[in-house]
Amino acid sequence: MPIDYDILRFIWWALLGVLLIGFAILDGYDLGTAMLLPFVARTDAERRQVRETIEPHWEGHQVWFILGGGAAFAAWPLLYAASFSGFYIAMLLVLVTLILRPVGFTFRDKLENPSWRAFWDWVLAIAGFVPSLVFGVAFGNLLLGVPFGFDAEMRLSYAGSFFGLLNPFGLLAGLVSAVMLAMHGGTWLAVKADGVVAERASRIGRLAGLATAVLFALAGIWIAFGMEGYVVSGTMSHTGPSNPLAKSVTREAGAWLRNYGNHSWLIAAPVLGIAGPILAAWLLRPRGSIAALICSGAGIAGIIATAGVSLFPFLLPSSTHAEASLTVWDASSSPLTLFIMLIAVLVFLPLVLIYTGVVMRLMRGRVHLVDVERQSSHY
Repeated sequence: MPIDYDILRFIWWALLGVLLIGFAILDGYDLGTAMLLPFVARTDAERRQVRETIEPHWEGHQVWFILGGGAAFAAWPLLYAASFSGFYIAMLLVLVTLILRPVGFTFRDKLENPSWRAFWDWVLAIAGFVPSLVFGVAFGNLLLGVPFGFDAEMRLSYAGSFFGLLNPFGLLAGLVSAVMLAMHGGTWLAVKADGVVAERASRIGRLAGLATAVLFALAGIWIAFGMEGYVVSGTMSHTGPSNPLAKSVTREAGAWLRNYGNHSWLIAAPVLGIAGPILAAWLLRPRGSIAALICSGAGIAGIIATAGVSLFPFLLPSSTHAEASLTVWDASSSPLTLFIMLIAVLVFLPLVLIYTGVVMRLMRGRVHLVDVERQSSHY
């Protein structure tokens, strides 16, 4: 094998983070825009204007979600199995709301009845808010630990429930995710729309940006002073076979901060997670700002990177059987599988990026309300 097993495992951990960040930044402004739809647009034309800022993009952005799930399945099969068992109802809720999005886009304009259109506008808003909240709740529970384990035959068992995920820290993490994407959606609308829609979106985006920084900082304080983390006891082979039960794990206060003490440069992730939203709020104006959109995306990257760096090398800690916690070094596929999948990613990920860039360039410019109103006779 041309690449060592431990390096392959680390590369795939980093790739999983890249895919999650790509999904959060690109589909995140779709979700955030939909979430804000009833609040930034009051007339039928304004609501169509909001929708037209994301309709050319959202389907392509779903590729990042699919890639993330595919990467988890191919590279981290135990992570895929445990997370989908533990978060089954939450994932089903996300899928249902994501399915409602294309249904809303398709059916919203089929009838001219205002009540019909208002109903689908709220469906789109809910389809933006619920996944945003659930993704954050899931990340919060990763830091707390998930109640799962394996028996001697590596059969998985899960002892939690959907409502167990809705604990105080999980809900705080969910709020961080929801306001983060509301910030991103508001910033996107300020750039892509015009008139009163852009003005309202910029106001909401500024408030959401400041709220993101505050809530993220509160979550960090909670982790630092009120939460135990997980630590691998003793030595652990980075090139051994994937067997989560072949290690010892303990829980210690402040363990999630250990990586920052060992590598001080990693503090850049949480700093970016706070500074990005603050800068986005400061730069955001009614006429929009590409710089604000970049800062918003950078803040999202910093927040997600903070979660990954804090957890490393853990992928999914177990709150009931600590030794069964999944790590980068004992939950991966075989070296051959990781290598073949890496080649596939090196081929297809650039194509996805090129496609995304081409669509962005072709669809550049604002969606003007006057143009939307001019087309009203066709609806």
